[in-house]
Amino acid sequence: MNSKYLLLLLVLVVSSCATKKEVLYLQDANENNSAQINYQETTIQPNDILKIDVETLVPEASAPYNQGPQNSSQLANLQLLQLKGYLVSNEGTISFPVLGKIEVGSLKIDEAEDKIKEELVSGGHLNDPKVRVRIVNAKVTVLGEVTSPGTFTFTEQNITILQALGYAGDLTINGKRDDIIVTRDVDGVRQITHIDITNTEFMNSEFYYIKPNDVIIVNPNNPKVTSAGYISNIPTLLGVGSIVLTSIILLTR
Repeated sequence: MNSKYLLLLLVLVVSSCATKKEVLYLQDANENNSAQINYQETTIQPNDILKIDVETLVPEASAPYNQGPQNSSQLANLQLLQLKGYLVSNEGTISFPVLGKIEVGSLKIDEAEDKIKEELVSGGHLNDPKVRVRIVNAKVTVLGEVTSPGTFTFTEQNITILQALGYAGDLTINGKRDDIIVTRDVDGVRQITHIDITNTEFMNSEFYYIKPNDVIIVNPNNPKVTSAGYISNIPTLLGVGSIVLTSIILLTR
């Protein structure tokens, strides 16, 4: 009887172990080790906070169109930049000095720069100004089977999903690498996709580069679910049941 329990325990242990195929990243990297990089431009969305700088040959001329910190010591404080920045409303507008409301929602960064410059010039406010726009509250949320789940702020224009997972301390050994969920809100439409980081194909996806406010969810893999007392699917249940039944028959002969 003891041998039966021992074999059953062995079966359960084996079924709860992660395989090499489940934990390795980019398993086909040797076959796909070169590809063109397609950078993506971020579009401005509601609740983004923008830092907008207007420059002219005569600094005094552009001063009324700049708000917030301007010297280098103040620029180091990201929170101060956010507090003094331009919050994009739910309607996609900002309230800009002198010009009033400007619609920037769904515009790319360079398009917003061109639009503000055009309004400054066409309205007779400034001659040939330089306008720089930057999102200063870009963030990504990483949840689930990672070392340090949470919400992380980034200032780069392009970061990848692998970098975002790196902010969270990487996946734990129990993270499901072949089915990572990414949710994204773009122009009032929510998109949800599933990414397999064990295969290089995801690097060609539009979700390879993270956009502000993306949410990444790493679910537990099958061994983790099994060890927690649940069988993830019917095939797994039948497989384990078959092994146990076969073992019992062999031991009771």
